[in-house]
Amino acid sequence: MSKTVPLGDIAAFDDEADVIVIGYGIAGACAALEARRSGGDVLVIERASAGGGSSALSSGLFYFGGGTAVQQAAGYDDSAENMYRFMVASMGMEQANHIRRYCDDNVAHFDWMEAQGVPFERSYYPDKAVFILSTEGLMSTGNEKVWPFRDIATPVPRGHQVQMAGESPGAGAMTPLLARCEEEGVRASHDSIATALIVDEAGGAAGVAIRQTGQDRYYRARRGVVIATGGFGVNKEMLARYFPGLPDTAEPLGTPYTDGSGILLGTAAGAATSGMDGMIATASIYPPGQLIKGIIVNTLGQRFVAEDSYHGRTASFIMEQPGQRAFLIVDADIFAYPEITTAHHELIDGFETVEEMEARLELPSGSLARTMASYNRHAAQGRDPLFNKHPDWLKPLDKGPWAAFDISFNRSNYLYITLGGLKITSDAQVLDGKGAVIPGLYAAGACTAHIPRCGKSYASGMSLGPGSYFGRVAGRVAMGNSAPLSGAAGA
Repeated sequence: MSKTVPLGDIAAFDDEADVIVIGYGIAGACAALEARRSGGDVLVIERASAGGGSSALSSGLFYFGGGTAVQQAAGYDDSAENMYRFMVASMGMEQANHIRRYCDDNVAHFDWMEAQGVPFERSYYPDKAVFILSTEGLMSTGNEKVWPFRDIATPVPRGHQVQMAGESPGAGAMTPLLARCEEEGVRASHDSIATALIVDEAGGAAGVAIRQTGQDRYYRARRGVVIATGGFGVNKEMLARYFPGLPDTAEPLGTPYTDGSGILLGTAAGAATSGMDGMIATASIYPPGQLIKGIIVNTLGQRFVAEDSYHGRTASFIMEQPGQRAFLIVDADIFAYPEITTAHHELIDGFETVEEMEARLELPSGSLARTMASYNRHAAQGRDPLFNKHPDWLKPLDKGPWAAFDISFNRSNYLYITLGGLKITSDAQVLDGKGAVIPGLYAAGACTAHIPRCGKSYASGMSLGPGSYFGRVAGRVAMGNSAPLSGAAGA
């Protein structure tokens, strides 16, 4: 997948369509559906024997806001402007145009998802969690209440979970979307590996070369090609390049096909990439939420992050510490074992004194005692001048005995997804290295550069939410449909 195929080299095509979509997860399905509804003959290329991809295996969380029906039912006021202020504050201005468009269309996009049969319960989950096994439709999944973002935009929850109990509610979104695609005549070529893009003399995308059941086939795209293949979490060569030293204890989320194939297809055709060193990793200390009232220190005995941060933000700071080591310190009042047992946060021991704990953790003499004394003094006043941890999670850690958990990035089991990928415009058009649009080439989902470029700014739902939205944009723009998405809320 390091080359392209010139259009003039192909004597005959095995099939053709107006729009060819590579990948049948959330972004690919939404792209295919919108291209079809815009009057196109659409063909999806999918490596697996059925659609769904990593999206179907996910926790089914969409980052939606701006005043959705679920937010309103839970009693939360939100607006597109409030959502935009938070996102650019926490995720940066690099993709401000993408953020602006996403926020402005968000309520209409949520309505569109429901119109396709994707269900969201009008209920709220109030506790701190990474994912839930029940069916509540709204939960907090980001850094909205973390300083300084809570002073910039009114904190509201925006994690919308598909109404499906169990470990993979993402299937509750993919099942109706795939059904709609089939009902409306989207064609699919399964068990097919896209091996190269076919390009015309101007360098534009004109089709896709695939391998199916051991044979090479060539498909012509009359209007455009949409790449929607996912990230590169299982591609060892790409991981070694962009994440040197990634520990063996870190495990990728997704399917075995999350190998960066679409990114390589695009770059072979001259596409630019962005954010390739971005990763969201998680081995959350919560639930239970009471553990957030503890403190996290590095091997210098110093705090380095507000403990009430979203778990991906905390993980990103842990990755930057000396030796990637970190310890969660709790007292007897809040002691509990982390409920996500697959994270393998090891209880080091219980200790009668802070000094004893400091020695066992091999921290510099007096360092932890000083950190604890300062933290406890300010927590008793409801303050955290160092990191402005929210008062809801502040308490003096003064009730012995104390305990320490090893939550190091290279000791615990962190699960991750990659955040970098093809660089696109807010119209989902793929850009080349000079910033010019590659004619006929579009992309959406995890094979593109995410809006949040690192785990410090990520929020759960920022893959399925923008992936589904910009998938829709890609399908429509590929067909020349310039009507605003906000006017397409119905089926």
